[in-house]
Amino acid sequence: MKNKVLFIVTAVVVFLLGMLASSIVNRKNEAKYKYVPQVEIAENEPRNEEWGKNFPAEYQSYLQTRDTSFASYQGGSAMRDILHEDSRLVVLWAGYGFSKDYNQGRGHLYAIEDINNTLRTGGPKGKGDGPMPATCWTCKSPDVPRLMNEKGIAEFYAGKWADKGEEVVNPIGCADCHDSKTMKLTITRPALVEAFQAMGKDVNKATHQEMRSLVCAQCHVEYYFDKKTPGNEGINYLKLPWQKGMTVEAMEEYYDAIEFSDWTHGLSRAPMLKAQHPDYEVYLTGVHADRGVSCADCHMPYKSEGGQKFTDHHIQSPLNNVANACQVCHREDADKLKLNVYDRQQKSTENRLKLEDFLVKAHIEAKKAWDLGATEAQMKDILMDIRHAQWRWDYAAAGHGSSFHSPVESARVLGSGFSIIQEGRVKLARLLAELGYNKPVEMPDISTKAKAQEYIGLDMEALKKEKAEFKKNLVPKWLEAAKKREANYGSKTVAQNK
Repeated sequence: MKNKVLFIVTAVVVFLLGMLASSIVNRKNEAKYKYVPQVEIAENEPRNEEWGKNFPAEYQSYLQTRDTSFASYQGGSAMRDILHEDSRLVVLWAGYGFSKDYNQGRGHLYAIEDINNTLRTGGPKGKGDGPMPATCWTCKSPDVPRLMNEKGIAEFYAGKWADKGEEVVNPIGCADCHDSKTMKLTITRPALVEAFQAMGKDVNKATHQEMRSLVCAQCHVEYYFDKKTPGNEGINYLKLPWQKGMTVEAMEEYYDAIEFSDWTHGLSRAPMLKAQHPDYEVYLTGVHADRGVSCADCHMPYKSEGGQKFTDHHIQSPLNNVANACQVCHREDADKLKLNVYDRQQKSTENRLKLEDFLVKAHIEAKKAWDLGATEAQMKDILMDIRHAQWRWDYAAAGHGSSFHSPVESARVLGSGFSIIQEGRVKLARLLAELGYNKPVEMPDISTKAKAQEYIGLDMEALKKEKAEFKKNLVPKWLEAAKKREANYGSKTVAQNK
């Protein structure tokens, strides 16, 4: 009996070991043949589906960025109307495009659709029309490096946004970050290379781990449009304000020195700065950057399928993928880790909203001073205080992940904004008294997005109508023209080229 049991146990063990060996062999074979090239990817190939023929696992994971079901406390991929959630923003951006429309960014797959839909790009009727420059396409598509290589960098930046509409149709994807021949990470946006050069650095010397953040930094940074670039005067040339450093104070000093402003505020007339999304700059001041953790480590963690380890191209909030993004290093429970993040974000938001209140009041009080006959000389220092305080607020607020990426730096920046705007409002109170107005300025009802937009003078119905006509009449023409152009691209299989 004993021998019989031993025989059965041995047979079972041998069977299981055989199954394991078979599985290992199968996985090795899958890994060996997984990336056998199917097509030759042409230089400047913008179509993500073509790259997907050679890299199906990465491409299939990339397609998951179409999922817009996840919403976190301060981000995620779900569509959210930020102006509806916080109507004070309408006043803070009076006179600027963000006062018309500001939605939470969805996944990379929606980059083209979202920029076509936003009211900020207006409703152009054709080439040469509309409020935005062609430069606004820069971070939206792999068609951008294609056009820059075909036409030239300055030539791409030149003209209106609508001028490039039929040329820029593929959403953010493979060619934005990878070399088509070697598949190595590469910088395709010249502004980042030029910014490193301005700091006396060579981005080409970056390590692979550094590149796993720098390819993100091509777009997730603070930038501005320089119309005074030597040799390209009048063109909205994209630049990063890093010449004096990447801190909020260094970039402010840079902007002040060249007397740059993104727009003149519609109420206070202050020469304003709009922080775009300084994610990379803020990230560099946080503990993860200090420990050598890259953007991709958290937003594109490794995963395994069929015995093959690869980078997950479902680029998303780590909070929707805690197991792979966070718990590789942090052994705490997933709910505990999320709670830690939300706790930091909520505390930062508490101070951010208080600073917003002060800034809104300052803009309205400044408008009152102008209405009472204040001179430019009397307003100069006050307007600079508003400019500097709101720049700090926007720097901490524009990147929705800033209060997690670097909570200490975000708190410091918001704190300095409080100090500056309070000094500015004291100056305003004294000036208003000199002008004969010695009482609190009455604040308008801006409790909703609609009321705030009406207060600053926006005709939202006209803007929406204009956008609807654009989407009905012009966008289909762009897509049809692009379809005809891309039909001539073709693709060559590897076998055909042997």
